[in-house]
Amino acid sequence: MNGEAASRPEEAKIDTYEVMLIIIPELDAEQVENTVARFRTVIERTGGDPGDPNPWGKRKLAYEIDHRADGFYVVMEFTVGERTLTELKRILRVSDDVLRHMIVKLPPAYAEGKSSSELPAEEPAEVAG
Repeated sequence: MNGEAASRPEEAKIDTYEVMLIIIPELDAEQVENTVARFRTVIERTGGDPGDPNPWGKRKLAYEIDHRADGFYVVMEFTVGERTLTELKRILRVSDDVLRHMIVKLPPAYAEGKSSSELPAEEPAEVAG
């Protein structure tokens, strides 16, 4: 069995991440949902597991981005391999609907469903911005 684990491709290593998307404010609610659905589809097609999106709604930005003062915030957890993560970051960078995004790798204890009181005190490492 150890030989089987050693022969697995790198993509077999799956990690849990959280993404925060800030979507342009000119879109309506249905268009925001479609933007999030496209992101979820990429995760699903590459063998990942997208969680349910948590829409925070339209909020004021701390500073203007591309002459916009507001944006739709959406937070979502998902699991993917390293190669898929690279592709997701590329897609988010070129998307016209996404003002900003941040992907953070979650600690393994959090991914296994432990409560926050059992988590280590360290902050998760930022993966993309």
